[in-house]
Amino acid sequence: MKTRYLLTIASLAALSAAAQNLERRADITGGGDRDHGKCTIEVVVDGVAEVEIRGDRALLRNLAGQPPQWRRFICNSPMPPNPVGFRFAGVDGRGRQNLVRPPERGGPAVIHIEDPPSGSEGYTFDIFWQMGGGPPPSEQMAPPPPERRDDDRPRDRDDDRFYRERDDFYRGRDWRGQLFARVRQDLDYVSRYSFRGDDRYRLAATYRQLDDLQRDYASGRWDRRALGEVIQSLDRVVDDNRLAPRDRDALRDDESRLRDLRDRR
Repeated sequence: MKTRYLLTIASLAALSAAAQNLERRADITGGGDRDHGKCTIEVVVDGVAEVEIRGDRALLRNLAGQPPQWRRFICNSPMPPNPVGFRFAGVDGRGRQNLVRPPERGGPAVIHIEDPPSGSEGYTFDIFWQMGGGPPPSEQMAPPPPERRDDDRPRDRDDDRFYRERDDFYRGRDWRGQLFARVRQDLDYVSRYSFRGDDRYRLAATYRQLDDLQRDYASGRWDRRALGEVIQSLDRVVDDNRLAPRDRDALRDDESRLRDLRDRR
């Protein structure tokens, strides 16, 4: 009886926590400035909350106080992974709202909002990025990456660590349950060195498909056609001659594992 009671309490706590994480998909308006992407987000906060934005999806997370609420999430296009020239601008709200994490290495943009303890308040902010064009100012003085690289020449201090972690991932027993997330991570890491601007923007659909596949797979749902589209997209990336041999081999391995998963199902 006591065990059943504790399990019930744990389940209610889990449901309560999940209820305070509100996901929303953007209303894509299209049109506007074709050279610059923009999203406008408006939420209601009574306490402390964070908004995580990735592609055309956003998660509103309650950190303290009353559960926050969505009012609007409007974009002229989905935010691409690792967007060039990313910028945050607070528009309205009596409290504090700050960008605490820019969207780098495939991660989400995270905006932290703190509302004073005097009732709820609406907060509006905009995010901007370049659809294409040159790199951000911090990268403008760097030489352009060569089309091909020697496999044994590291690009930066994180390169070898990334591939060691990748090898460790596939040595684990439960990698199939996280395969789509792993492929997304590999694709993002490779593309940030080999592609810029419009190239990475065109990959945005593939990233969204991988996110959807991971979510559906974890829920027991299966979309063979969507998986086939991801494999085709990945195959086009692998054929690009700008990839370093090590990167191409990693993506070919990912592609092979996706095909195997598709054939098994």
